[in-house]
Amino acid sequence: MKILILSFYYPPDLSAGSFRIFGLVNALMERANKDLQIEVITTHPNRYDGFGASVSAEEADERLKIHRIKIPKHNSAMLGQARSFFFYAFEAQKIIKNQQYDFIFSTSSRLMTAALGAWVSKSKNAPLYLDIRDIFVDTIQDVLSKKVAYLLTPIFSLIERFTIERATHINLVSPGFESYFKARYPKKSFSYYMNGIDEEFVTNNRQIEKINDKKENSSLPLHILYAGNLGEGQGLHKIVPQFAKKLGDRVTLRLIGGGGRLKELEDTLRFMDVHNVEVVPPMPRIDLIREYESADILFLHLNNYEAFKKVLPSKIFEYAALGKPILAGVSGYAAQFLSQEVQNCAIFTPCDVDGAVKAFESLSTHYINRDKFVEKFLRKNIMNNLSEDMISRFEEKR
Repeated sequence: MKILILSFYYPPDLSAGSFRIFGLVNALMERANKDLQIEVITTHPNRYDGFGASVSAEEADERLKIHRIKIPKHNSAMLGQARSFFFYAFEAQKIIKNQQYDFIFSTSSRLMTAALGAWVSKSKNAPLYLDIRDIFVDTIQDVLSKKVAYLLTPIFSLIERFTIERATHINLVSPGFESYFKARYPKKSFSYYMNGIDEEFVTNNRQIEKINDKKENSSLPLHILYAGNLGEGQGLHKIVPQFAKKLGDRVTLRLIGGGGRLKELEDTLRFMDVHNVEVVPPMPRIDLIREYESADILFLHLNNYEAFKKVLPSKIFEYAALGKPILAGVSGYAAQFLSQEVQNCAIFTPCDVDGAVKAFESLSTHYINRDKFVEKFLRKNIMNNLSEDMISRFEEKR
């Protein structure tokens, strides 16, 4: 059996998609028969402008081959991303031109890699398993201007329909997506294998537990940490400067990442004369874990858009595994999930500065054991289940 996996991101790139697919590839390699061959078509690291780890264009052994396509540089703006994707799709078509596959797997947050998977599935007459990590058609109606969204939504709706209808099965990373997809595609089959917790965070959870909690009455400022993208979807430029200004010398905020709203965030911090926020570039996970160890509170935020009420950020799993208090500006399914699954997590309405301050005041700064959460959402177990589901569906189609 030969499986083609299409993923725009793959390690050492820093993204939820890359870590997810790495876990899936490992699960397939461990659990499938020895005759399984996997071919991954991805890109050179490009998730963040300032992070470009050196890596080979091609890696191969007897069972796994990885192709990395070098795409043009982009600044996370939509036009730059579109140009990069079309370059990726063009080069991917050249790689697969004379190849035959038994099964296609495609993971996508912005629809187009999923659409590429549908096109390849049709051209190769092979079953397609989709892994959907965002609702692109829903999102563009919030993040783009009304005029642009009005023009683009019908086009991307058609692409979405072609993609979903072509799929043998669709996995939705967030159960919050269910209402959208089931209403539009009632005859398709869906599963809900979510993101999860990687082993390195479980190991370091034990180390963090040993670190002394900062006393509640300490005069030292509390250290709040955010790690991830700094784009329109996260909306940090709308909350962090005002939040940090209100709390003053009671806190320090450290933001690790990059993205399309980085400049606006930094400009706002300067304009408001905020001095207790530090922004640093993305870093490898081994360094990031050390940052987590030194934090008192982990910060999470999504912009106040209707589309984001359906998502479940992958960062939730990483944060919750570490036992630190979490301050989360989320709504919809993410807020529901955190309320039900994660202890010592204070939730506030996105972009609500006063609500964020009130939620901050309610948090305990002590470590909390979340072993039950870790056991339930260990990525290795989730990916094992996903890989078994993939293989069983392929067997049905034979």
